[in-house]
Amino acid sequence: MTAEFMFITFTLFLAGMIAVPLASRFGLGSVLGYLIAGIAIGPILHWAGVDVVALQHFTEFGVVMMLFLIGLEMQPKVLWAMRAKIFLMGGLQVGVTALAVAAAAMLFGLSWTIALAIGLIFALSSTAIVTQTLNEKGLMRSDGGQASFAVLLFQDIAVIPMLALIPLLALKELSDARHQGDDHGGDHAASALNLNLVEGLPGWQTALITVAAIALVVLAGRYLTGPVFRYVARARLRELFVSTALMMVVGIALLMTMVGLSPALGTFLAGVVMANSEYRHELESDIEPLKGIFLGVFFITVGASIDFALMGENLALIIGLTLGLILLKCSVMLVLGRVFKLAGGDKWLFALGLAQAGEFGFVLVSFTVANAVIPSPVADLLLLVIAMSMLLTPALFILYDKLIAPRYSRQQEREADEIPDGSGIIIAGHGRFGGIVNRALQAADYQTTVVDYSSDQLKMLRRFGLSAYYGDATRPDLLHAAGIENAKILVIAIDNKEAATELARHMHEHHPHVHVIARAIDRWHVYDLWSAGCRDIIRETYDSSIRAARSAFEALGHSREKAEQLVGVFEAFDRKAMLETAEAFINSDDPHADDSEYSRLIRENLQNWEEELKENMRQKLQPRQD
Repeated sequence: MTAEFMFITFTLFLAGMIAVPLASRFGLGSVLGYLIAGIAIGPILHWAGVDVVALQHFTEFGVVMMLFLIGLEMQPKVLWAMRAKIFLMGGLQVGVTALAVAAAAMLFGLSWTIALAIGLIFALSSTAIVTQTLNEKGLMRSDGGQASFAVLLFQDIAVIPMLALIPLLALKELSDARHQGDDHGGDHAASALNLNLVEGLPGWQTALITVAAIALVVLAGRYLTGPVFRYVARARLRELFVSTALMMVVGIALLMTMVGLSPALGTFLAGVVMANSEYRHELESDIEPLKGIFLGVFFITVGASIDFALMGENLALIIGLTLGLILLKCSVMLVLGRVFKLAGGDKWLFALGLAQAGEFGFVLVSFTVANAVIPSPVADLLLLVIAMSMLLTPALFILYDKLIAPRYSRQQEREADEIPDGSGIIIAGHGRFGGIVNRALQAADYQTTVVDYSSDQLKMLRRFGLSAYYGDATRPDLLHAAGIENAKILVIAIDNKEAATELARHMHEHHPHVHVIARAIDRWHVYDLWSAGCRDIIRETYDSSIRAARSAFEALGHSREKAEQLVGVFEAFDRKAMLETAEAFINSDDPHADDSEYSRLIRENLQNWEEELKENMRQKLQPRQD
């Protein structure tokens, strides 16, 4: 058993390691890379006798972790501000899509009960794929991204009444056949551990227990998180802190499952409650790697779950149903986008992003079969449609990037003629980095022009009299609208490394008169920006690290003046080394290769650099000779 477990784990990780970098290199994204990896190793897993569906249910815990982390990033007031989108837009999406799919299913001759169950299943979209892709592409804060997230959140809520409604659609003939199978199946099921707290209870008792469970999550997140983590922190063991954070997420998910709620919804709610906790950032850093691992394996299992034998027998039908589902859901989303005033590319981002079926559909299909609602042959086809629609989702995002976004970019350029003259100072991105720069300049009576991808945030800025434009700051038409021809300074404060580098390159080639100040995510990003022609680069955590080093010197007994001198020596030396290595990094085809010019430069000079830095430090530490 141990060898089998290690073989499965090794196969999954190896497939992801090979496929994801290749997919990312060709601009396909990590999600499609994982799906392709799953398709590739599917035969191996089936040969090894792996229950892919069971493994898939286990790795769905990655979705639970992801919703918890999203909740940590979202203040309760932000969630409250989204209530109209969540409940009105989300409710309409689920209701209209379910009815439209049910009507189409009835045209295929299915009974209304089966058709309605299929409609409910296909009304859901993939939280894992959509949220992961929006974050990767830096589109989560856009209006289309926010609308997508609001609808996904309502879908998690809608699962609760779906689980209550689906058993009421049971077919008598399927139920009788299932009971006969149970009679021949022995007492194995009776011996299974039953942790369902609401099974067999009247509706009012179920509702009472559900409300109590939600209240427990809110109160525990609000009042117990701090004391628990303070207690654990006394042990000074990071692994204990990580295991406690994981225990908390697992416990909340378990409680939600026991009362028939979506575990993802419960952990999201807990994350929102803990958003103001002093341990928020520690929780994020601890859970993020685990979330990534679980999500990656989940996507692999989706690809591996495709039954190619069944698909080969029904290829035309499966492809037709998948494309029909995507087209139908996309049409519903476009109508809703127009109703809720999503403009331009955001409407298409919303429509294409949510056009697939969701991972919870796998659970609901199994649930319908277990409750004698959908026959097994139909269920097998539905599983293939769900998997295929999820597999096609990255292609829909590529379609948006390559065809839809450029089209609306040109449209936005025509609208830009109405924008008044710029202020001379343009800030691209108004998050935690650009916002500070903007406030400092405003405090010194400088007028700024802010370009950001969230119209909601820009409306807030305009209320305070700031010149703010909606849109993708990397697009030349928006820069033109913001007055880039007459600008003195452009601050690149967007958090997408590739987009920031491309913007810096565009400025160097087309607007060299503008002084560009670029935010760098890390040291490698500094090299990329340098190669793009930018010469005023600020690493986002560098200054805070320097201040921390200065505080460390002071804590060791040095005066404030001496500490400033020491960090000044380090800063000067680090900048000198950065300039020396930047050109070598740029000239190397693969800087990380052992035989690259960059690697050779580092190997040959590292010891000398360290000795030179230490000598400069010793000179500063020596007392003055008066």
